[in-house]
Amino acid sequence: MSTKINFTKMHGCGNNYIYVYLPDNPIADLQKAAIEWSRPNFGIGSDGLITIEKSDIADFKMRIFNNDGSEAMMCGNGVRCCGKFVRDHHLTEKNTVTFETLSGIKILQLFEDEKGEVISARVDMGEPILNNKNQCATPDGSMVEGDVNGMKGTFVSMGNPHDVIFVDDINSIQLEKIGKDFEFHPLFPERVNTEFAQILPDGAIRMRVWERGSGITMACGTGACATSVAATITKRTGRTNTIIMDGGPLTIEWGDDNHIYMTGPAAKVFDGQIDL
Repeated sequence: MSTKINFTKMHGCGNNYIYVYLPDNPIADLQKAAIEWSRPNFGIGSDGLITIEKSDIADFKMRIFNNDGSEAMMCGNGVRCCGKFVRDHHLTEKNTVTFETLSGIKILQLFEDEKGEVISARVDMGEPILNNKNQCATPDGSMVEGDVNGMKGTFVSMGNPHDVIFVDDINSIQLEKIGKDFEFHPLFPERVNTEFAQILPDGAIRMRVWERGSGITMACGTGACATSVAATITKRTGRTNTIIMDGGPLTIEWGDDNHIYMTGPAAKVFDGQIDL
């Protein structure tokens, strides 16, 4: 007899994951589940699997598994949805919730509609890291508009590594053809998320992303943070930016405390059960 796993499919700006509360739905092989359930034609279909469980150092703990089974350190869109999940499932009544992640503890401020339902969140994403020799194989672990496959890339880590490339015309970028060439570039020992970005006439930033382990996704929260930081340090914009992705916009603020604050939506698609 098969075991039924309860899940919720959610998305933040189209970045969609399968969410499971592990204390009530134990899964022995999370990597296998992420691969099988993420397939759109044979599973639920998603960018990956996010699990929520209890934590000794925060309100909750989240883990993220990409649709190729690899574990990610952090997902900005995912953590906002985690905040909505724990409120929707009555696991907390707080409006400020903390989550333990592989890139540290993230603090969420949850925002409700007139019915009391969580619809968005502001997340303290922590401080950006501009040099990390484990993630960027330059002499000092940093890179500002350095050469990557013939394009100028800027390295920013939000716990997970990002290579931000500014272009004149984002519509000319054939992301499906070149994405893997950047993800597996030898300059990035842990592979890399790659953002292609264009500064729009109104000052907003149009961005598309190739996520390591998932490929093209409609949005990436940490990628939006990295893009905003890269735009600031290359003197293209100020410290607060609107990042417009395929799935919608996020507001990114680089605070005086050197922390990055991300604000954006969180939405439930549906609840369901699947055989383990």
